Amino acid sequence: MTFPEPLIHGRLVKRYKRFLADILLDNGNLVTAHCTNSGSMKSCLEEYAEVFISPSSNPNRKLAYTWEMIRINNSWVGINTSNPNRIAYEILEKQWIDELPNFKTLRREVKYDDSRFDIYGETDNQKWLFEVKNVTLKEGRFAQFPDAVTTRGQKHLSTLIKAKADGYHVAMIYIIQRTDVEIFAPAWRIDPVYAKELIKAFDAGVKLFAVQVDVTPESIEPLRLLPIDLIQK
Repeated sequence: MTFPEPLIHGRLVKRYKRFLADILLDNGNLVTAHCTNSGSMKSCLEEYAEVFISPSSNPNRKLAYTWEMIRINNSWVGINTSNPNRIAYEILEKQWIDELPNFKTLRREVKYDDSRFDIYGETDNQKWLFEVKNVTLKEGRFAQFPDAVTTRGQKHLSTLIKAKADGYHVAMIYIIQRTDVEIFAPAWRIDPVYAKELIKAFDAGVKLFAVQVDVTPESIEPLRLLPIDLIQK
């Protein structure tokens, strides 16, 4: 995924009201950027850390900028939760995950039952549903999800289990937007219900992929699949 316009460098002053972040630009101007991440953002917030924001092309938008990434532990962490869907779509389009088939059809935002999944894929004889999650939480060597209790995420897992029983091929794709971690795991201490539901989904045949990406001010590209550890910590 390549950013369509050059990003703008600055420093984080503060994040507040979940969706707002004050950014001090290199030219001395203080601007407020939209923060798409509604979670706690634990382990990816640091006062006065370097950040990049993107300008909006919509002159009628309330906030002219979107917060894209922050520099933590000498590397960039992507915090824009709208990017992982684009990244996952490109991954599927380019057949980056060897285990997955070559899809003839790929569509975004497809309704199934009373849920909406991020990507639908189709081959000659298979129908796939994918749910994509953004991962920024770090605990030691582990990337973890979620960083706050997510009843919506729990529901997605239970609906994927139902879709699997109905004959669909189903998968979770966790996009890990930081490179200072080595293993993916559910965040047992934050949302044990989600962690248990993830194990239930895995046992029911839901495939799990943890894709670590390289976040830079120019682009976000897949690096490698991380091992997944579902054992309770």
